[in-house]
Amino acid sequence: MPPRAPADDNPRTTTLEAFADTIVPGEKRYPGDLAVAGAAEGAGAVQAGAIELLEWNATGVTEGLDDYARLLGDHARDYAAEHGLTLDDSLPPFVALTFEHRTALVRRLTAPDHPEKAFWVLLALFSNMAYDSAAHTSTAEAIAAGHPGLLAMGIARPGDDGLWRFPAHSYGRPLARLHPDTTPSGSPA
Repeated sequence: MPPRAPADDNPRTTTLEAFADTIVPGEKRYPGDLAVAGAAEGAGAVQAGAIELLEWNATGVTEGLDDYARLLGDHARDYAAEHGLTLDDSLPPFVALTFEHRTALVRRLTAPDHPEKAFWVLLALFSNMAYDSAAHTSTAEAIAAGHPGLLAMGIARPGDDGLWRFPAHSYGRPLARLHPDTTPSGSPA
């Protein structure tokens, strides 16, 4: 994948991408990708649309994303000072941490006794949600576009008409008999 334009590398976005990549790691999108650490093969939360999901107003966190990025930077600076780490000043502080240090910091922020735990767990849940369910887009569109999480989980593709039909029952048997007044479209009479 070609490098993104410098205008796309704003500190808030790269900080949130680095957080999402810490939750569901993926491979670097291009050489020199600093937000995605490349700690795992295949696509992770960032490639699955974590930023798009976070910026979707339905999440309820969109207005606070600047604060999330700022606080994460503050915590990263404190963490670096505590561990005697020198951060690259040209990068947002959390992005400047190695994957191992990002993971340790996120573990600390999401610990049961951390006073901000609820905020960081919420951000982690949305990072997982981007990968696990592609909640920010329709399932059919996500599968058609090759959404990495849905494909990794083996979500079946819909039929040509966009509907899912399952000829085999997941429990190996029907759960109930079809009501005699059910219409051909599956609606109750």
